[in-house]
Amino acid sequence: MLDADIEEYCLAHSSAEPPLLRELRRATHLNVVQPRMLSGWGQGLLLQLVSQMVRPQYVLEIGTFTGYSAICLAQGLRPDGVVHTYDTDDEVLEIARRFISRSSRAAQIAVHHGDAKQDAPKLGIAFDLAFMDGDKREYVQDYEMTLALLRRGGFLIADNVLWSGKALTPPPVSDRHTSSLQEFNDLTARDGRVQTLMLPLRDGLTIVRKL
Repeated sequence: MLDADIEEYCLAHSSAEPPLLRELRRATHLNVVQPRMLSGWGQGLLLQLVSQMVRPQYVLEIGTFTGYSAICLAQGLRPDGVVHTYDTDDEVLEIARRFISRSSRAAQIAVHHGDAKQDAPKLGIAFDLAFMDGDKREYVQDYEMTLALLRRGGFLIADNVLWSGKALTPPPVSDRHTSSLQEFNDLTARDGRVQTLMLPLRDGLTIVRKL
């Protein structure tokens, strides 16, 4: 994970956060119990740039939270493209819908209340890009479901893979979040179906490309 001073320096030398996202970030910190779950601009800009490079038609997001990352992912969509984003929390989805409706890509972001593992396969879509940021205890299951829906050559990005550094050491038996993330990290590192890169950006990001 990056030192705070280095992260601040990097952000100062990157493109500026758009006003809508800045407002959303502040609203999240004021109204949500765990605002640190927000992607933030450093990560959001990376998601936007990846989307702009891939130029996806369909994007799958697991874990909408307050909509910051969905807005970023939508920036690279083709004219007929859609981000399908899923969350099970009504409270955060209310904020997400309010800000997504004000974004320039509002018509291309479909917000779903529900479990992506159950509902996303029903869409019958081959996704070009996916972002996993849901329940860490279900990362392996989310990964397998998403990989099955991802087209060959498509990209999957998973958040929080370092888990505040806890992923580096054996966790207590009761810590299912950390043990699940470690299982996910080990799986993606050795999975012959993908090409994998783990990055120490914020709380850790893993990028995989389906072979």
